[in-house]
Parts: sequence; structure tokens; C-alpha cells
Amino acid sequence: MKRILLIVMSLIFLSLPQKTQADQIPAKSTSANLATTQINIEKDNRVVILKEFLDTYNSPLSESAEDFVKSADKYDIDWKLVAAISGVESTFGKHIPYNSYNGWGWGVYGDNVIYFESWKDAIETISKGLRQNYIDRGATNVYAIGRIYAASPTWAQRVEYFMNRIRDYELRNPEDALSLSI
Repeated sequence: MKRILLIVMSLIFLSLPQKTQADQIPAKSTSANLATTQINIEKDNRVVILKEFLDTYNSPLSESAEDFVKSADKYDIDWKLVAAISGVESTFGKHIPYNSYNGWGWGVYGDNVIYFESWKDAIETISKGLRQNYIDRGATNVYAIGRIYAASPTWAQRVEYFMNRIRDYELRNPEDALSLSI
């Protein structure tokens, strides 16, 4: 009888949730440890969110979502900015000068057009250019960038609109915004 009571008590104790700090989790956890320890890991799903957002516009840029995020991180700019500019300038890459991969109006005026080799090349160039030619020179928000970047007085407001739409898409689709692992 003592043996059965000991087994039952052991099972009850093992089934109780145990709180563990991240630094206490061994590098090579066994499956037994994972069964009793809950670990919440936040996963960066900006790529998924941006791809799905661009898909709602049938954008040719949707397959470049990872390039947007990587370039934004590399140049320390808001990950929504370059995509939002493409929304204003070309309906997310749908209306561009033929074969230019230039969905940002970058260097486009009159008959002048800057051509890029690919969407990835364009995203990298635009991100770097925004950092070096605008942000590093004091244009630290969309409105300050807009005064230099575009002739339209409503450009910044429209870019901000698309940045907010991307953020709202993220909030309306929380299953894409955060992953939990156990």
C-alpha cells in the first residue's frame, strides 16, 4: 500500500507545472524535461506578416518579404517603411517602369529611370539610401523624409497610412505575429 501511495504522490508531484528561468534550461534538454517545463519562445514573424499583407494586394513584392526585413534590420530602419513607400509609389510593385524593379520612384523623374537588377537589389539599395541619405542626415521620421523624397505634400501621410495598415494587419492576425512553443 505504501508503494502505491508513493507512486501516486510521485505522479501528482511530477504533473505539477514547474517554473524555470531560461538560463536554468540545459542546452540539451531531454523529452522528460520538456514534458514538465513550459518554455515560451517569441518568434520573429515579420516576414510572414509582410508576405501575407503584400499577398492581399497581389503584389509581385510578396516573395521579397524576407529581403525587406533583412535590409531593414541591416540599416536599422522600420521594417514597414520600404514596403509602405512601394505602396504609395507603385501599388506595391504593380505599376513600375518596364523591367526596372523600381517600385519606389527612386531616381524616377521625367524620362529618367533608375533600373535595378532585381527586387532584392532594389530593396537593399532603397533601404541603404534611406539610412544614409535621409535618416543619417536628420530626416528621422516619414514627414521629414517626405519633404526631401517626394514632390507631393501628401506623400508622407500616404506612406504612414500603409505602415499603419501593415501594423493593423499584424494586430488582426495574431497567429502570424507570435509563435509559442512548449
